[in-house]
Amino acid sequence: MTSFDSSPQLNAWRALLALAVVFVMLATTGWTAVRNNRGDSSPLEAAISAWERGKIGGRSLPDPDAPAARLSHFFASLDTKQRNQLAARYPLAVGNMNGAPAELRYRANRIALKQARKVERERMRDKRLSPLGQQEAERRMKRFGVMMRPERQVLAFDPMGSGRMAEVFGDLDKARRVSVVVPGVDTNVLTFERTFRKYSAPVGMAKALYRAEHSVNPRARTAVIAWADYTAPVGIGVDAATAMRAESGAVRLDSMVRGLPGRTPVALYCHSYGSVVCGVAARTLPSRVTDITVAGSPGMRADKASQLGTGARIWATRDSDDWIQDVPHMEVGGLGHGADPVSGSFGARVLSAAGAAGHTGYFEPGTESLRNFAEIGTGAYDRVRCASGDDVCRKDISGEAAA
Repeated sequence: MTSFDSSPQLNAWRALLALAVVFVMLATTGWTAVRNNRGDSSPLEAAISAWERGKIGGRSLPDPDAPAARLSHFFASLDTKQRNQLAARYPLAVGNMNGAPAELRYRANRIALKQARKVERERMRDKRLSPLGQQEAERRMKRFGVMMRPERQVLAFDPMGSGRMAEVFGDLDKARRVSVVVPGVDTNVLTFERTFRKYSAPVGMAKALYRAEHSVNPRARTAVIAWADYTAPVGIGVDAATAMRAESGAVRLDSMVRGLPGRTPVALYCHSYGSVVCGVAARTLPSRVTDITVAGSPGMRADKASQLGTGARIWATRDSDDWIQDVPHMEVGGLGHGADPVSGSFGARVLSAAGAAGHTGYFEPGTESLRNFAEIGTGAYDRVRCASGDDVCRKDISGEAAA
C-alpha cells in the first residue's frame, strides 16, 4: 500500500487543520452572510408556499411541516382523483412530503423532473451562461430525463443548486424490512448515479444492496432507499471537517424515516461523511431504526457508541486500504468527527470488509462488506462475518426471522 504521507488527501487535511481558525471565521461571519443571501426563493420553496395557500374540495391543505402521521391521515381522507390533482398542482411539494403515499410521491416527482428538465433545456441555450455552464445544464437535463422514466421510483427531488434526490428499489409499502443508504461528500443529482465506478454512487450502492439481500434470502421482502436528500459537503474542506452539513442532513433523515409507511424495521448504511449524518441523527431517530452500519467513517461525532443515544445496533467496517484510517479521528473546536468507529474503545460491532478495495469499494458485489450489509438488512444477524479479533460483534445477538 502506498504511504498516505504523500497522498493529496492527507495534504488536504493538514492544510485544513492549519487554516482552521480562518475557515471557522469565514463560516461564521461574512461567508455565511453571502451564502445565505439567495434572493428569490427556490422552486421547492415556491411550491410549498403555493401549497400553503391551496385548497382541495373546499378544504385548506395541511401544514407541509406537520408530523408525517398527520399528513398520512390527510392523504388517506382523499380519493384517488383528489390525490392526483394535488400531485399535478404541487409536484415538488407532494414529491418531497414525508407522509404522502409513496406511489403518489413517485408520480409527483416524475412531473417535477419533467418541469426541471424543461428548465435545463432552456438554460442550455442561454447565451449568458459560459460554455461550461451550458454543458452542466445539458448534463442535468439528461439526468432528469433518465430519472423520470416510469420504472424509476423517485422518493424525493429538489433541483435547487447541486440538487438532492432519493430513490426506492423494491416495494416500499409491502416491504418487511427497509434499508437506507446514506452517502458522503460530493453527492448531488449528477453524481447520484454513475456508469463508471457505479458502486461508489448512491444508486449503485442501493441496487447492489437490494440484489445482495435477495441473494442471501431469495424470499426476502425488502426495499432499499438510495437517500441523497441532503446537501453533502463538496470535497475535503471545512464542510467535510465539521458537522454543519450533517446537522441539517440529520433532521432530513429523521423526517424521512418517520414518514416511511408501516412499522417495518429500518437499517441505515452510512458511508464516509454519511456516517457523520447518521451519528448526529442517531439520538432522535425513531425506535424502528434497529441497525446503523458505518463504512469508511471519519467518525460519528461521539467518543463511544454508547454516547450516540440510540438503542440501534452500531456496526462499523473499514477496508485495510481505505485512506480514511489516516485522517485524525478526533474533534477539536468543532473540527473533526470524534473517535474511530472501528477502534476497540468505541464499542461498535466491527464487520469484515474483505474484498472491499479502498474508500469506495464497500458495496462492490462479491465483497464481505456487502454480504454483511445484506445479512443485517434481512435480519440474519447470526450469519454476519465479524472482523478478526472483534469480541463485541456477536455479543447479545441471535438470528432472527429473515425478511
